[in-house]
Amino acid sequence: MVSITLGSAKLSARVTGRRIGLVANPASVDNSLHHIGDIVSSTPGVTLAALFGPQHGFRSDVQDNMIETDHTNHPTLGIPVYSLYSETREPTPDMLANLDVLVIDLQDVGTRVYTYIHTMTKCLKACGSHNIPVIICDRPNPIGGEAVEGPMLEPGFESFVGQFPIPLRHGLTIGELAIFCNETFELGANLEVLQLDGWRRGFYHDNTGLPWVLPSPNLPTLDSSIVYPGMVLFEGTNLSEGRGTTRPFELAGAPWLKAHQLAGLMNDLGLPGVLFRPVEFQPTFQKHAGQACGGCQLHVVDRRAFRPVVTAVALIQTCRHLAPEFFEWRQPPYEYEDVLPPIDILSGSDHLRHNIDAEVPYETIADAWTTGLDTFLPLREHFLLY
Repeated sequence: MVSITLGSAKLSARVTGRRIGLVANPASVDNSLHHIGDIVSSTPGVTLAALFGPQHGFRSDVQDNMIETDHTNHPTLGIPVYSLYSETREPTPDMLANLDVLVIDLQDVGTRVYTYIHTMTKCLKACGSHNIPVIICDRPNPIGGEAVEGPMLEPGFESFVGQFPIPLRHGLTIGELAIFCNETFELGANLEVLQLDGWRRGFYHDNTGLPWVLPSPNLPTLDSSIVYPGMVLFEGTNLSEGRGTTRPFELAGAPWLKAHQLAGLMNDLGLPGVLFRPVEFQPTFQKHAGQACGGCQLHVVDRRAFRPVVTAVALIQTCRHLAPEFFEWRQPPYEYEDVLPPIDILSGSDHLRHNIDAEVPYETIADAWTTGLDTFLPLREHFLLY
């Protein structure tokens, strides 16, 4: 079994004698499932002065997305727990007061629209403005650090699900992404990344020997994380992305779709690395709650051949083709954006929406991503730590 040492294992030597703020959630555990908050608070000579939680909260107990969490106090430590998914998405001067350093230990899932990375970059910017050093405890990208896919974020489409021009699947660890954003976009933070030992770019999470703790309530498994870079686009439609089921993002459908017809058409496309199983499901919350949906489950049979973004675009197109009278793009508000359509801020521009409406083949849509990726990949190379 491969032995991976997390960046957090190197933290104590960096924070002795300092008052620290900690950005974390329940997935911020070590190889033995000890939470970083417990480790830091019990380390001699270290003062844990404040806790910060990303979307879903420090305890990750808010199941639904786009539900803000409250500021509170930790019940046993007696210190403030600040929500960075509230009236503010970045630490305020009052929250940072009296801190010597801010430590970030969050499990990213390798996708531009996952809000934890934007919480991180907002922390970098705020701390840069207030001369507070930031330490990132690096963690593996659970879907590997090799594959890069999807459209780039374009100017004018920035939001809390996309701050900077990177592709949907970026192939970086959160530490690498922190350095990339801090230097490329001049966030101004005094940043140190505590690197992983033993991780290789080709590793998926189940190659690491580390325990899996769901990084957020609707990514319960590695399987859901593997399909997420593409299937998250379903949030920009009136199709269910499987929220409210036990297999979010692996299931997709709607009450007006026929499961066998949809799965049959998708399998006929011969998309690499994935098979589609007809399924009916009934979400318990979110879209179509309490209604029987016809749809399919994505079964990834070759994760290295699988292209999650291309697959999701093809699936959206097929659902639209089967029921054009029912298919709709979701309307704002969505993730603090009140004007732009959700699909536009998720995909990073209005091209995907316009192309699908114009029935442009999914292969042609994917070919258009090449120019952006050809620009991003050489830049990305400068920031790879592994």
